[in-house]
Amino acid sequence: MNVHELTMKFLQLRNYSPESVNELLDFTKKAYIHNDICISVYRNLVRELEAQGAEVPESL
Repeated sequence: MNVHELTMKFLQLRNYSPESVNELLDFTKKAYIHNDICISVYRNLVRELEAQGAEVPESL
């Protein structure tokens, strides 16, 4: 799976386009937690999304 396929899955499940790469990063994390994607796919997607500017929010 690549970022384009992830975006299409997001659109299919949520019925709207992601507003940012951070929203896709959150979606990727949830997919991994729910065992929808394996660790290798998760790592590749996170790497691609971070290359596009996705950031993990800072802790409070």
